[in-house]
Amino acid sequence: MGVLIGGGTIRTLRFRGAGEACLQQEGLTYPGTWAEVKPDALAVVMAGSRESRTWKQLDDRSNQLAQLWWEAGLRPGGHVALFTDNRPEFYDVAWAALRTGLYLTTVNRYLTAEEAAYIVNDCGATSIVVSDSLGQVTADLAGMIPNCPLRLVAGGPIEGYDRLDDAIAAQPAQRLEREPAGDFMLYSSGTTGRPKGIKRPIKDQPIDAPTPLSMLLSLVWGFDGDTRYLSPAPLYHSAPCGFTLTTQSLGGTVVVMEKFDPEAALRAIEQHRITHSQWVPTMFTRMLKHDEGLRTRYDLSSHRVAIHAAAPCPVEVKRQMIDWWGPIVHEYYGGTELNGLTVVNTGDWLAHPGTVGKPVVGVIHICDDEGEELPVGEQGLIYFEQEVLPFEYHGDPAKTKKAQHPRHPNWSKLGDVGYVDSDGFLYLTDRKDFMIINGV
Repeated sequence: MGVLIGGGTIRTLRFRGAGEACLQQEGLTYPGTWAEVKPDALAVVMAGSRESRTWKQLDDRSNQLAQLWWEAGLRPGGHVALFTDNRPEFYDVAWAALRTGLYLTTVNRYLTAEEAAYIVNDCGATSIVVSDSLGQVTADLAGMIPNCPLRLVAGGPIEGYDRLDDAIAAQPAQRLEREPAGDFMLYSSGTTGRPKGIKRPIKDQPIDAPTPLSMLLSLVWGFDGDTRYLSPAPLYHSAPCGFTLTTQSLGGTVVVMEKFDPEAALRAIEQHRITHSQWVPTMFTRMLKHDEGLRTRYDLSSHRVAIHAAAPCPVEVKRQMIDWWGPIVHEYYGGTELNGLTVVNTGDWLAHPGTVGKPVVGVIHICDDEGEELPVGEQGLIYFEQEVLPFEYHGDPAKTKKAQHPRHPNWSKLGDVGYVDSDGFLYLTDRKDFMIINGV
């Protein structure tokens, strides 16, 4: 990955050629193949309850749900939704959608029934899987989504839904004859107005084809079949969702916390011999508030890569985490839109405190409000250039156009303001638009 700097522009080589060949050689795949290679090994385990899925169980259950959806008439390009807390069924549903060529929308489990209904109706889902633990909210939701007839509940019965286990029990645990790759259509978490679905075209490729995220995790952070990845955040968010599923696609084991707790997270690293993890800065802050006794109580020696993103991390907080955990702290900057991505390791960050790194996806342009490019060191709107615009906001062409550069439709912004230094590192300084930064 080479970097060329000119004015306010950073150019990077994309993941192609040797990198992609390497991933194919290593056998990038999905539960179907891992169920054959290591059927009794764990694909996912819950950190608290220890409820789990072996590769065979995950493959069988996702196949059965895929068969049910196919029988119900869902076809590639169709849409399903998932409204649940952190639980193993999340992966049954996600892999069923991804191996059937469907769009999957994960809905924030803290929304009201009315808020959730807006998203389910807007995305056009014809099937939804909910969690029994969400109780009355899911019961109320059933009457608000008339165009979503196939409604399933994970766990105990809720009026208006069929139990997921009962619905798939009669289906064969066999792969569909063809398994095209699906994709996510996640919703922006803006602070004003209705959230909008971020939609990318379904690509004509099989489920076991390499993806940009799989290449990033493998090539940059060393994810592989021996990875044990800790996910302490809600799975409906784009980063926990994408990173855990990609860990599984590479054959690694995912350890999911039901909810974040500082000591429970440290205990999970020790007990599960975690190698990789991902955090948000508020989690760092909460862990740092504990006394030295708690910080040294657990064996963290297996922990090789700790990634953080989703919001700016105060420089002093990050310094303290590096002092505690060592040079294993990595950061990335990007959005659910996947219009660009920067990464930075510990060494580069210590040499450039506050940076969010250099781009590994897209080309950065720093521009003023009129779209004119600015010199190195001057702050302005951050645009990422790709060959084509990789996303659109579902049902909102005006919002899509607003995200584009006024003269270059393949340049797009998330609304952040920043600058590039003389070494090519990007820094965030402000928000132009009032919305929450999403993780990848």
